[in-house]
Amino acid sequence: MAAKRVKWRDKPQAKDFDAAADYLRLILPERKAAAVVAKFRRAKTIKQLPKDIERASGLRLLTAKDPEVDDKLKKLKKGEPLSPILLIRGSISSGMPATIADGYHRVCAAYIVDQAAEIPCRLVDLS
Repeated sequence: MAAKRVKWRDKPQAKDFDAAADYLRLILPERKAAAVVAKFRRAKTIKQLPKDIERASGLRLLTAKDPEVDDKLKKLKKGEPLSPILLIRGSISSGMPATIADGYHRVCAAYIVDQAAEIPCRLVDLS
């Protein structure tokens, strides 16, 4: 991998919020999905390690063989920045893992390039 580090945008793009809304409408009622996306728009960007995002979400990181991850790696190689991810906080008491509403493939690509690099994300609560 020629990229030595991951470049990140300061804030998510409009298409990232749209993608999160598309996904969330599959698992939440329309109004609730829209409310969560509105929270993402207002949330401050924080940083988390990819390994912690992986553990909290319960998702396994994909390899560079995945076409979407490969696409993100190519963007990084060209010096293009990635957008922060959109994350819904999980709940230990209810057994609900964190949900990556948008940016799963970006997390995977970032981990491949630099396992220790913090990932900018917008973290919101579901309630």
